[in-house]
Formats: sequence, structure tokens, C-alpha cells
Amino acid sequence: MSNALVIDDLTVAYRDKPALLDIDLSIPAGKLVAIIGPNGAGKSTLIKAVLGLAPAVAGTVSIFGEPYARCRRRVGYVPQRSSVDWDFPTCALDVVMMGTYGQLGWIKRPGKAQRDLAMRCLEQVGMAAFADRQISQLSGGQQQRVFLARALAQDAQLYFMDEPFVGVDAVTERAIVNLLRDLRASGKTVVCVHHDLDSAPEYFDWLVLLNVRLIAAGSFEATFTSENLRKTYGGTMGAAIRHFEHFEEDRLAGQPDGVARG
Repeated sequence: MSNALVIDDLTVAYRDKPALLDIDLSIPAGKLVAIIGPNGAGKSTLIKAVLGLAPAVAGTVSIFGEPYARCRRRVGYVPQRSSVDWDFPTCALDVVMMGTYGQLGWIKRPGKAQRDLAMRCLEQVGMAAFADRQISQLSGGQQQRVFLARALAQDAQLYFMDEPFVGVDAVTERAIVNLLRDLRASGKTVVCVHHDLDSAPEYFDWLVLLNVRLIAAGSFEATFTSENLRKTYGGTMGAAIRHFEHFEEDRLAGQPDGVARG
């Protein structure tokens, strides 16, 4: 299986304090990936370092075998909603059309084709009726869906999403899950910073456990273990272990005669 992302010996530090230390990670193409760990574990920093938004002290990153600078158009990014200036005077449709700029180059301006594409992307996330609405007038869940539509307009092969489920309502959460599954079905790779251990096994099929260092990475069945959660969460492991126990109960319940898979 080819890799969408390969990270070798990546270290990122802020004011001489390591945020990420010696990360070696390979993510296969066509996976829905959750990056999970405690607060301050470096989850968002990992995405930002891959995208060149956080300076690396050491290490290399390749996307589909190339440096990020050579394949920017193949990568989509949905930042944390809290990091966006939602008072910027623009409508939902214009925000989504920004996703087409990389395909146009520096000189051309978006036209009817880009506008039509942006509308289709808004329809895909259930926001076509709000195309002309100022983004500041949208709810948190609606804003998140607009940013997802912008990423769709990029027609990327690899998507990074920083906590896409935070602060959204149940309808938006289900819409995001369906969108992620559609992206996977079309061969895309999606990497999400995620915080909810309950929903992670249902929403994703590949897991990265992180706490400054990489703890483990792989399929949920191989990686979502009590030992790995103990290493990841340390003194706060009680709640994490309970999530793992629920996962194990659900998995065993789905097997004939309670026999675990694999």
C-alpha cells in the first residue's frame, strides 16, 4: 500500500521546549486517520509542521513521495474554527471559491466554472441555501461546513483537518462523518486531530497516538490498546482505559461467539 504521508525524525520546539520529538510516521493512502493524545501533546503542531506552518528543528516530510512545496495543490487544510477571523466581510460562497485559487494560478480570476464548483461543494455539505450569507452570521456548525466545502473545492488527495468536530451540533457532526466516508470511498486520505475516544473507532480506521513522541500508529484493532493508551495519557489514563474497555466490549459483541478478530 502506498503512503500518503511519510515523516522522518521530525522535531519541533517552541522556546527550546520540544513540542514534537523524533517523530517517525507513515500513513497509508486511502485511510481516515485520527491523531489522538492529551492536551499539549503536539497534535495540531504535527499538522502545522507538515504544512510548513510550524518550523521544524530537524526532520523531513514527504507527501506522496514529494516535499510539500511541490504538491501543495494535492493537499487540503481545515484549521481549527477558533483560529479563523469570522468577522472578515465575505459570504460563504466566496470562502468556498478560495479553494479553487490554487488551480487558477496568480493571474487568472475565478469565473463561472469555479463558482459552479463552489456551489456543488456547498450542496455536498448541506449549505447551498446559505451561499450568500455572511460567514459571521452563520452558526459554528455552519461555519465548519463552509470550511469543509472550501477544502472540497481544492479537490485534494490528502486532507488535514484540525478538530473538525469541536463545537458542532449533532447534524453537522453526522454530515462531517458522511463527508469523510465519501472522501475515503473516492480514494482520498484524511488526517484529523480528534479528541473523543468514544467516537474515534466508529469514525476512523487508522490511529496515531501522540504525546510529544509518537506512541503508536496503525489500525484501531492493532493500536487502540490499554497499554498504548496508558503510555499516551499517563496519569490521566483512567478515562482513556474506560474508553478502551467500551471499544473492546463492542468489538467482541460483534464477533461470533464473542471471539475477537485477527
